Amino acid sequence: MNIPSISKPRVVIIGAGFAGLSIAKKLKNENLQVVLIDKHNYHTFQPLLYQVATGGLEAGSIAYPIRKVIQEYKDFYFRLTTVKEIDTKNQKIISEIGELSYDYLVLATGSKTNFFGNKEIERNAMSMKTIPQSLNIRSLILENFEQAVLLTDEVEKNCLINFVLVGGGPTGVELAGALAEMKKAILQKDYPDLDIAKMQINLVQSGDRILNTMSEKSSDEAEKFLNNLGVKIWKNVRVTNYDGKTITTNSTLSFETSTVIWTAGVYGATISGLNSKAIIDKVERYKVNQFNQINEYENIFAIGDNCIMELPKFPQGHPMMAQPALQQGNLLAKNLVLLINKNPMIPFNYNDKGSMATIGRNLAVVDLPHYHFSGVFAWFVWMFVHLFSLIGFKNKAVVFLNWVYNYIRLDREGRLIIRPFKKKSFTTFTSDEV
Repeated sequence: MNIPSISKPRVVIIGAGFAGLSIAKKLKNENLQVVLIDKHNYHTFQPLLYQVATGGLEAGSIAYPIRKVIQEYKDFYFRLTTVKEIDTKNQKIISEIGELSYDYLVLATGSKTNFFGNKEIERNAMSMKTIPQSLNIRSLILENFEQAVLLTDEVEKNCLINFVLVGGGPTGVELAGALAEMKKAILQKDYPDLDIAKMQINLVQSGDRILNTMSEKSSDEAEKFLNNLGVKIWKNVRVTNYDGKTITTNSTLSFETSTVIWTAGVYGATISGLNSKAIIDKVERYKVNQFNQINEYENIFAIGDNCIMELPKFPQGHPMMAQPALQQGNLLAKNLVLLINKNPMIPFNYNDKGSMATIGRNLAVVDLPHYHFSGVFAWFVWMFVHLFSLIGFKNKAVVFLNWVYNYIRLDREGRLIIRPFKKKSFTTFTSDEV
């Protein structure tokens, strides 16, 4: 990998998401050599991927170059590659561009879409974990309408403008709200020769309520907001198969649609090489102690979505959200310095700052540790928090101006088919995931 060998301890960080960047930033002034590795050369602000998918934002406004983050940091290096294996015996990683030894290894590889072993759903449904995937969804949505205006068969036409979102978590709820707003304010003007009223937005949730990680009050209010926007919510329904045209479920309910967006679950993005005791199979996440050390490895750590720290308060691990990842990354930076200097490390204690979700214009729900609110004020809070969390002044400015423009004009000018998403046939899509 062409990394110089020096006398300083080498810390290798795999993954430049929220967790990976947070620890990298905190290590910038320490007496260490840090190597940051990612399969993309940019950091993605994942909470706003759904706005890229629905034309509200361009991809560049939620991405930031990794090299620009670390360019002023001494003894910091970035390498663009995918790590294939970890050789724990010889303390090195094996990647597509070569091998690299480490003194301390931090795995911040995040999570992947979980299709629960159903290969046909995985082949035909769309997932939304990366910018390329969001651009694919945007293209497919618009291509569906372009194709629908050419058809005379009402069944095929309705199939193209019937959207099914599987999973009632924040991503599914926010995407459903964005599609509903497109239907209400944009698509009827873009496609006057289509009966947009026939467009369906179906949100399918296997549990008994949407936003089940938030309070029941937030769940109920989010459901009310979505119902008012025309979204059909199907609870206690589990999707069992999707062949590219027909969705079957565990009930008599079925859907005819050419577009299924899968947001029903994630699992950890692990790397081979660690022993079986280090990984919890069902969720593919590393088992870590309160210092984020992976089970049976003193110098290998995992932070963020790819790890489980089993505590009495969090028996299933911490929520797979940005805040736990950021807090674990910040603390691990301190603990690495303490460990190197042979001092006791500090156990991780999650500071729950709350959770939130936006449903649409002037509609959001916010849960704080001791307070709940919804509506317009919650929507402004959601916007402020997400705007403040973006990396880079330019991105903050671009997103803010886009939001102001979209709010005033009731428009989303990012509905461009820049990279067409081609289908082999009406029922089978090709994959262009990166």
